[in-house]
Amino acid sequence: MSGGVDSSVSTALLKNQGYDVTGVFIKVWQPYSAEAPKGRPFECTWKQDRLDAMRVCARLDIPFFTLNLEKEYKKEVVDYMIREYKVGKTPNPDVMCNKYVKFGGFFDWAMKQGADFVATGHYTRIAEKCGLNADQRGKNKKYQLLAGDDKNKDQSYFLWTLTQKQLSKTLFPVGDIEKPEVRKLAEKFGLSTAVKKDSQGLCFIGKIDIKDFLKNYIKEKKGKVLDENEKVIGEHDGAFYLTIGQRHGFKITEKTPNDLPYYIINKNIKNNTITVSQDSKKIIENNSKIIVLNNINWISGQAPDLSKKYSARIRYRQPLEECKIIEKSAGKFELHFTKSQKAITSGQSAVIYDKEVCLGGGIIN
Repeated sequence: MSGGVDSSVSTALLKNQGYDVTGVFIKVWQPYSAEAPKGRPFECTWKQDRLDAMRVCARLDIPFFTLNLEKEYKKEVVDYMIREYKVGKTPNPDVMCNKYVKFGGFFDWAMKQGADFVATGHYTRIAEKCGLNADQRGKNKKYQLLAGDDKNKDQSYFLWTLTQKQLSKTLFPVGDIEKPEVRKLAEKFGLSTAVKKDSQGLCFIGKIDIKDFLKNYIKEKKGKVLDENEKVIGEHDGAFYLTIGQRHGFKITEKTPNDLPYYIINKNIKNNTITVSQDSKKIIENNSKIIVLNNINWISGQAPDLSKKYSARIRYRQPLEECKIIEKSAGKFELHFTKSQKAITSGQSAVIYDKEVCLGGGIIN
């Protein structure tokens, strides 16, 4: 329970369905700024979030626990982010948070406590598939991860690392409900989180400025801003802080009265330079029909039928794009898209679908 409305309603629904429910708030490592007075956090919301979760549990008359996973979060989410940014990649911390914290440390702890299932407020669904023959019914079950019914809130993109074992022990109570209805249910159940705003930003921590955060771990390194003719027109504090397509975080010193916004269209980590253009269509890094994937995970436990066409997205909320999956060697896969993909970003996740079924994904190399 994060203290938000989605996990609150999930809890109430499960109790109403007859489950013996225990609420668990996960306490994670918090970012402290060396520049802030007395090490004040960037945004300290966890105490209020924990209190909100406790209030919901009190309202529903169920037990409440706080699970400390600070070490796991620091190692698998924060340290991972810093490593990736240092080499010029743009990681997705929410994916790692789900893998190592919610479905890592929390899942393992819950199973050791004797839980039959864990549940979260993710907008996604699970389907069971059994053997085809009558004598196999109920045996050799396979579990599929499906997109949430609310397409504006679908979170399957962040859950491509899940396994059959995890899916078999997981419930997503609001996956087939649209967000407005979730808020109505929260009011119906008398939950204090009914009108609480959705959290934004880094998983469990909230909204922080990534550059301000990284400055505490990666030393600033002044670099040049180049135009498309390689003329120096500005400066920045480090190419590793910046992302392709970004239109802020650097200073243009060679300005004209009619200047339009500049977009980062390329970056060179070795030379610590970025190239900018006023035409976002000229983003040149990794425009391609082919994407190489690392750390691939197939949710079913094996690769799908490679003779078929599928669809994939290379960033959250991007419309699905048609592609084929190509196995280059054992365990090494590429996505070959029908249309060229723009602003492909190393370190982000490419997630693959067969209609509404999330097949798995990998890290873009």
